[in-house]
Amino acid sequence: MATTDHTQRRGRRIMMTDAERDTYLAGQRVCRVATVSADGAPHVGALWFVWDGASLWLYSITRSRRWAQLRKDPRLAVVVDDGVEYGELRGVELSGTAEFVGEAPRTGEPCPELDAPEGLFARKYFGMTQLPHDGRHAWLRLTPDAIASWDFRKLADL
Repeated sequence: MATTDHTQRRGRRIMMTDAERDTYLAGQRVCRVATVSADGAPHVGALWFVWDGASLWLYSITRSRRWAQLRKDPRLAVVVDDGVEYGELRGVELSGTAEFVGEAPRTGEPCPELDAPEGLFARKYFGMTQLPHDGRHAWLRLTPDAIASWDFRKLADL
């Protein structure tokens, strides 16, 4: 995984530290996921996610355009951001290759690799200890090749 120390060329004064980024991603609820169709047309959609400190886990509907596009071309970019006024803007952009993890669609078959992200997801979005499986979603893991972050609130300190 690329760290924020040397991968971000512009805006070093406003980039988040690794700890700030991890806290930020743990607290945010919605990301925007960009994929590419076979003809090169982009597609962007909102999705729930969890961050485990190394990978972004996306729980996607398997009959979605996103899923079909990633099956053909697994490259994706994800943005998590917030803020209204200029001095409040902050966010993280992650890019890399999607990995499909577990059965698709997910029905709850044992998959030790999914124990941690499913626990995080269940607590974050449902206030539960175990994720209910609906037979429509499955897991994508993005272990980013590149990460860029910004926190314009840091400009007030300059």
